[in-house]
Amino acid sequence: MTDDAPAPDLRASDADRERVAEVLRDALAEGRLDMEEFQERLDATYQARTYGELAPVTRDLPASGTAAAPALSLAKDPAAGGGWADRIVGGDDSGMSTWAVAVMSGFQRKGRWTAPRRFNCLAFWGGGEIDLREANFADREIVVNAVAIMGGIDVIVPPGVEVVVRGVGIMGGFDHREEGVPAEPGAPRVIVTGLAFWGGVGVQRKLPRAQRQRLREERRREKQALKEERRREHLEHAEEQRREHLDSAERHRRELEASRHLHDPLNLHSPRGQHERRPEDG
Repeated sequence: MTDDAPAPDLRASDADRERVAEVLRDALAEGRLDMEEFQERLDATYQARTYGELAPVTRDLPASGTAAAPALSLAKDPAAGGGWADRIVGGDDSGMSTWAVAVMSGFQRKGRWTAPRRFNCLAFWGGGEIDLREANFADREIVVNAVAIMGGIDVIVPPGVEVVVRGVGIMGGFDHREEGVPAEPGAPRVIVTGLAFWGGVGVQRKLPRAQRQRLREERRREKQALKEERRREHLEHAEEQRREHLDSAERHRRELEASRHLHDPLNLHSPRGQHERRPEDG
């Protein structure tokens, strides 16, 4: 592996998956892949989580491979503007939801809400969900302090957000799968800390609902377009076969006509020739 190649276990982004999908579409259009192979590889592309899972999809195709992974910065660079800049609202934590408790019950923080600089939560024989996909952020770095005792807490972050996990598990555990994923420029950092005792704290990276629906609609349109293309190709093939059949029948008729003239140059055996001979024979 070269120094510029991304590490196989580094998480792939949605943009990386779309670049691989574009290579597959080009390969389908050029006839390098048939429809079944294209669909199998496209499904594998959208299910891939790391560069190592994406690489084999286009390894035998031109322009294969994924873009080099950006280096993970330990210092947050200033926001360059755009969507993340609009979602980091600043201010203190007053007036924000800063804690949640679930004792033999559950809690949720989701939708349009502002995540404070520090959010403390406890789940005892219960469960909780902290969904940051549509949330604003009080600062460019926030801390989620989660304590799960014989229960579970899920932290859901959108793509592009950097995650750092510093929690301690005692007969329980913290999910580190999303740690180390490169952040987008200007995106916030989410630090997940706390304690899991006979319980667990999970960290998941999911698309926002609107974006997920948009991607689902795009895939539905792609499948519909491929279905229409296959239908058109089937009709064209059927029309081509029909024309070949008519041409073959015409050639066969002409061959029979030529053979008849070859063996009967005076056309004596044709119905017309027999009709013309009858007065003379009488």
